[in-house]
Amino acid sequence: MNTTRRTTSRSVRVAATALVAAAALTLSACGGDSDPLSSGGEGGSGGDPNTIVVGSANFTESEIIANIYADALKANGFDASTRLSIGSREAYIPAVRDGSIDLIPDYTGNLLLYLDPEATATAPDEVNTALTAALSDDLLASTPAPGEDKDAVVVTRDTATRWNLTNIADLAPYAGEVKFGGPPEFAERPVGLPGLRDKYGVDIPAANFVPISDGGGPATVAALAAGDITAANLFTTTPAIVENDFVALGDPDNNFPAQNVVPVYNASKKSDKLTAVLDAVSAKLTTVELLALNQEVSGDAKTEPAAAANAWVVEQGLDKPVS
Repeated sequence: MNTTRRTTSRSVRVAATALVAAAALTLSACGGDSDPLSSGGEGGSGGDPNTIVVGSANFTESEIIANIYADALKANGFDASTRLSIGSREAYIPAVRDGSIDLIPDYTGNLLLYLDPEATATAPDEVNTALTAALSDDLLASTPAPGEDKDAVVVTRDTATRWNLTNIADLAPYAGEVKFGGPPEFAERPVGLPGLRDKYGVDIPAANFVPISDGGGPATVAALAAGDITAANLFTTTPAIVENDFVALGDPDNNFPAQNVVPVYNASKKSDKLTAVLDAVSAKLTTVELLALNQEVSGDAKTEPAAAANAWVVEQGLDKPVS
């Protein structure tokens, strides 16, 4: 999972906007094994719908979004607090269900597969519809944000220019020359090399696949920047895409499932007021904004996630009551 940002500099925001537009992106996220729920501390907020404990998974982007939810809720009269770095989906979804926490940011495609391992939807609208059906009586989800942290095929600017690449399909004529870097499982996953072949005709020889076991992290980025690989599996909100002027290729046939940020909460907390606040946040949370937030935290500024979240909430006007 990518860690991460948000830069207020206009240059990064413009670069991120161009990246998203060029890639025609409209976002996958996973956590690790840390589980602070097992170490005691305060639990959820009980039955009061005006008191919300916001959790996060144990990666930076999730922490940023959790703090955004909490700050926006506070601005609207909620007694909101955070309980961060809970761990993987296998830890935090049960925590929402049992009331250890009340609300958490998740990602539509991966949450759907967690709830329904047989799900096959990949397009955003189809994923959202299937997710609504897969939610049980104790879980609710508000409107997903347009921003997503999604798998992508990424190349250098030089490669994109030389081969005139915009979408993944444009790689097909050059597939025999492509050295592709990604996590080892990408070679066999249906959305990995098999998906690129079946959906776009990009038939990369098995010998040209370079397994890199860092989940699209620094080793993968370094290999792509150095030219050791031609293309890589990264995530769309990875700050290194902007920092290195990489190009994320468009995925018009949705080989990679949509991964829009979605607030998931315990059904006992349902209220029109909660829905209004969460929907207001989602409306502002684009992929460009996620890229900027991640860059602010993981880039040179090294801003704390809570501080970056608070600044963003103020900048977006979410520090005032939702009308």
